[in-house]
Amino acid sequence: TLFLDELANTPALVQEKLLRVIEYGEFERVGGSRPVRVDVRLVCATNEDLPSMADNGEFRADLLDRLAFDVITLPPMRERREDILLLAEHFAMNMARELGFELFSGFSEKAKNTLLDYHWPGNVRELKNVVERSVYRTNNPYVPVHHIQLNPFESAYRPTQRIKTRANGPQKPTEPLVTPPDTADNKETGNTSSPANPSIDFSNGVDFKTLAQDFEVKLIKEALSASQYNQKKTADLLNLTYHQLRGYMKKYQLLESQQG
Repeated sequence: TLFLDELANTPALVQEKLLRVIEYGEFERVGGSRPVRVDVRLVCATNEDLPSMADNGEFRADLLDRLAFDVITLPPMRERREDILLLAEHFAMNMARELGFELFSGFSEKAKNTLLDYHWPGNVRELKNVVERSVYRTNNPYVPVHHIQLNPFESAYRPTQRIKTRANGPQKPTEPLVTPPDTADNKETGNTSSPANPSIDFSNGVDFKTLAQDFEVKLIKEALSASQYNQKKTADLLNLTYHQLRGYMKKYQLLESQQG
């Protein structure tokens, strides 16, 4: 059983690979060429509305259909007030044990009321962090935890405005990673490198389809060379899926040339 948290944040490429594992029970290792069979059960979690994301094209609808064999929707922490103190006690005792305390003396009434009255937007994770921080700052196993600091950033000296740094300033534009294919002028002069700012003579018209295909072939070949002809890495360099790359290579008969 494999647990996947924050499923809504999964990149599109990973979603595609995950769907393949679910549908066919196989995957390919990074740099590998042969599929590996797996027998795995997935348990996933998210705090997002996946059906709405699928409707908006932000999450694969076919993957959601396969994962939605059974769905359990947990109420937020603020709707389970009876669990707050129980979980807080559990997290506090674990933290006390980690700190080497002989015992945990519990929470004061003021601390309990603070925990119960808070709305917990971060749910159980936030509760765990708040409790552990409170036990650590109390640092006395014989005294009940009295002060609960819900926001660790609260301070009279907290900056009131954002301080701009060089990292946040405007960035110098980077050079393009690829350039269009060689023009006829380059071929005549024997210059096989593409100019920094290539121009095309449109006076007699151009064959757009041929130029575009030549550019795609050149781009794929250069990416293959850069990745030492590892098709998986090549697909990543071109921001394509593995199957999309194979489709382009088949279209331009590059599979045969590589095998040869």
